[in-house]
Amino acid sequence: MAMFIVSDLCTSCGDCEPVCPTGAIIPKKGVFFIKPEVCTECEPDHDVPQCLSVCMEDGCIIPAEA
Repeated sequence: MAMFIVSDLCTSCGDCEPVCPTGAIIPKKGVFFIKPEVCTECEPDHDVPQCLSVCMEDGCIIPAEA
């Protein structure tokens, strides 16, 4: 599974990009995007995805639909 950034809610603050241990978060068209083929939801190293732990916008980062 991977995480997904809701582009309408992303403020482009950039807080999520440096905390991503896999480098899955990249800027794209003025907001940030999570490459699903790279995102591991920070497992097994962290209990919660690190992007979620720093994002200030409720509902901006969600689990991607399968």
